[in-house]
Amino acid sequence: MSIELFSAAQFAAPEPDTRRLVLANDADPREADLSGIDVVELQFPKFVDGRAFSQAFLLRRRLGFAGQIRATGEVLIDQLVQMARSGFTQAVLRADQDLAHGQRLLTHYAAFYQGDAVETAPRFVREATSA
Repeated sequence: MSIELFSAAQFAAPEPDTRRLVLANDADPREADLSGIDVVELQFPKFVDGRAFSQAFLLRRRLGFAGQIRATGEVLIDQLVQMARSGFTQAVLRADQDLAHGQRLLTHYAAFYQGDAVETAPRFVREATSA
């Protein structure tokens, strides 16, 4: 499970604005023009608002977006595992969140039984095809 973590206090987007698409959490990603876009930035205006998870899933699985998907806003370490499974590749943590603790949480589970946005097949299928 790979997701880059950044602190909101120290983060500055490395890509040019023309290569980044910032989607409001009520926008439908299926209506966005992704041509020439390297990074889609999805917003979490509140910890309890999870619409960006659905947006990330749509971008990865249905639209086949292969670029970076970045989480911004009220991003807490509690959300990181689900973010990685939903297709996020970067998370800008709220300033009061501990980066090191977030990294440890991401290594807590080696694998998941169910498929997700990144590993689409369930574990039993992955194991059967690798044997």
